[in-house]
Amino acid sequence: MDYKCLMIDDDEIIAENTAEYFNAFDIKTAYVTSYENAVDFLAENTVSLLLLDINLGDKSGFELCKSIRSEYNMPILFISARTSDDDLLMAFNIGGDDYIKKPFKMNILIAKVRAILNRYESTQSAVKESPKTTSSRKIQIIGGLFLDTQSHCISKNGEQITLKALEYKMLFYFLEHRGKVITKDEFLQNVWKDECVGEGTVAVHIRHLREKLEADPNEPEIIKTVWGVGYIMGETS
Repeated sequence: MDYKCLMIDDDEIIAENTAEYFNAFDIKTAYVTSYENAVDFLAENTVSLLLLDINLGDKSGFELCKSIRSEYNMPILFISARTSDDDLLMAFNIGGDDYIKKPFKMNILIAKVRAILNRYESTQSAVKESPKTTSSRKIQIIGGLFLDTQSHCISKNGEQITLKALEYKMLFYFLEHRGKVITKDEFLQNVWKDECVGEGTVAVHIRHLREKLEADPNEPEIIKTVWGVGYIMGETS
C-alpha cells in the first residue's frame, strides 16, 4: 500500500494524533511505535516521507535512520525534544533531511511536510521519465530477463521494473552465488548487516523479488525455496 508519510514515535499518543491530523488534510499517513515495526511496515508498504523520533524505547532513531538509508531514499524528517548541536549534526550526517524540535506547531510541521513531499515526488517523476542510458551493464538473470547494474532496474519483456536498494542487493547476491543454496542467516550477515532484522523480513523481500521476477510468484522458477535451508537461483537458460 502507498502512504505519503509514516510517523515513527514510541509515544503512541503523539504518533496517533499526528497521523490523524495529517490524514484530515489528505496526507495519507500511518504510524508505528518501534524500530521493529518500522522495518516491517517499510517492507510491506511504500512511503514517501518518514517522520522519525530519536528516542524509540531501547532503540535509537539514529540506528533506524542508518538502516533505512541502506535501502530507501525517501526524505527523513527527525522530530525530537533533544536540542543539542551534536544531535542535529548526527541527524544530518547519517542522512536526515530536516530536524523539527518538540514541541512543534502542527500547522508548521504540515507545511514543511508538504514542501518536502512536493520536491521528492517531483524528483521521482523526473527520474521515471528520463531516458535510459545505453551504456549500462546488464547481467542475464534468465532468458530475456536482465538486471541493469547502473539503473538498478530489471529489464523484463521490454519493461523497466525498478528495484528498491535492498531488493537490488539481494538479487545481485543471488547472481554472484548462482547454484548455491543461500541461507537466511547468510543474507542477514552479508546483505542486511543488521542484527535487528529477523528472518521474517528476509522472506518478505524474497516474496517482493519474486513478484517482480517470476511469471507466477506462487510457483517460482528463478528463486526457488530449499525447505528448511534457504533459497537458490539456478543457472541461466
